[in-house]
Amino acid sequence: MRTWFWTLLLAVVAVALAVVLRSHSGNVLLLVWPWRIEMSLTLAVLLIVATFIFLYVGLRLLAWLLAIPDRVRAWRGKRAQARDHELLERGWIGLLEGRYSHAEKDLTKLLDQTKVRTRRVLAALSAARAAHGLGEFDRRDRLLANAQEQADTDPGLLEATATVSADMLLDQGRAERALTVLGPLADGGARHLHTMRLLLRAHSALNHQEQVFTLARGLLRRNALGRPEADVLIDAAGAARLRAAAGNDAWRPIWKDLKAEERLLPEVALAGAAAFEAAGEPNEAARVLESAIAVKFNPALVAAYARCDAEQVSRRLAKAETWLHQRPTDPDLLTALGMLCLNGQLWGQAERYLLRSLARRSDAQTHALLGSLYDRLDRPVDAVRHWRLATAASMALPELASDAALPAADTGSDPYRVDAEGGYAVGLSDTDSDVGGDYPALPAGAASAPVAASASDYVLDPDARVSKAQHDRALAPEDAPLARGTSDIDEYFDSAPIPAAAFDEPVPTYAPMQAPAAPAAKPATPAAPVPTTKPPFKDDGSI
Repeated sequence: MRTWFWTLLLAVVAVALAVVLRSHSGNVLLLVWPWRIEMSLTLAVLLIVATFIFLYVGLRLLAWLLAIPDRVRAWRGKRAQARDHELLERGWIGLLEGRYSHAEKDLTKLLDQTKVRTRRVLAALSAARAAHGLGEFDRRDRLLANAQEQADTDPGLLEATATVSADMLLDQGRAERALTVLGPLADGGARHLHTMRLLLRAHSALNHQEQVFTLARGLLRRNALGRPEADVLIDAAGAARLRAAAGNDAWRPIWKDLKAEERLLPEVALAGAAAFEAAGEPNEAARVLESAIAVKFNPALVAAYARCDAEQVSRRLAKAETWLHQRPTDPDLLTALGMLCLNGQLWGQAERYLLRSLARRSDAQTHALLGSLYDRLDRPVDAVRHWRLATAASMALPELASDAALPAADTGSDPYRVDAEGGYAVGLSDTDSDVGGDYPALPAGAASAPVAASASDYVLDPDARVSKAQHDRALAPEDAPLARGTSDIDEYFDSAPIPAAAFDEPVPTYAPMQAPAAPAAKPATPAAPVPTTKPPFKDDGSI
């Protein structure tokens, strides 16, 4: 539009000038010694215009020719910039795709060839991140040092170098070193969100609860941290601060500094209630727990609410029963009510609540509480049964077969193996025939002695086991070496057969004995296997 406007304006001016010059005829006289030049006015005007145009075009051409070196340098700069951008783009694409080796190669090439300082810093930081992805931490540190050197005193580049270095150090697990790198930014009052997040990660890794609490609060206030994540951090940090100052009254300023919604967090409420209990203010502790439970029902809070002195039982029991109307089938609440009744020595109500809780969930604590209750009520059988169930509910116990027994031991190499026919089988294997063998008979009474006690000899009471063993030894003959009580399972394993080759001395031999005449050969009866397992306990307390 502007081109058409100027073209029209020039045409109008030319037409007007032509009309004016035609109506005003005259001559122009130029006296340039020794010449005298006379021409018409129209020709003089045309010559002036032509001279202007010629001079303008000539000067523009001369300026264009003189600007050729600058244009060449600009062209080379644009070409180098295009190459740098191509390498940077390719390196960043490889970095985002996870092809760290290719990315580091392109970015290192860019670092070597570019002349722009900011681009060199960017290439060094990007190459360092690629080396970090490859696990080459030494090369990464060299690249970071190069980036810091190139950044010089530029505050923006220095901050970028510090944040990238701290991020990679935190990924590596070097939180202390990351805090050292971020120290100048924190001391300088930098409040960038990314820097605050990095500081939060570092202090969380080092368990600096004061700094974690402050940073989490600040990020939550600026909507840079989600409410659930911030609540978890504030809850843990606030509770740790209260517990650290619980030895004296230093926890009270910390409690007053907490906001109303922060006091309702579970861990903070537990720590605050414990502090009030230690300070001798159980009513305030109960109010803290009640407020927290009203916001969000938490089993840990309910269990803490149930741990109280006998003076607090009636008040807390009435409050807990109101919660039971809202959650009638909650096993944690039923267990807490049973614990409150135990503290108040309300045995019947305690048993009812604990049994209702067990009907919905088998819990080790509930079984233990019932065991304590029955122990108070002088019901030892029920107490033992629930204590045993508490152990079974808290850990995985092996399943023992009721009728299983270990297989018979290989006694073929035992020089003192006792055969079922009543003699010592010396040097015989399990496949040899015992008919007509030359071996002495057992001592008197040994054949009729029990080889092992039955499974029913195992009793729960250790005193009863000792009495039973003494009784068996009293009944057995004194000259029966194999008639000892074998109810103890260790006796079986201590008598495992030892091969004859293991002895340094030769195996003793016995004088042959004339076997009595028999009408027919009788095959040897294999030795009966010795039961080695104990019957498992039953849930009803019986053996």
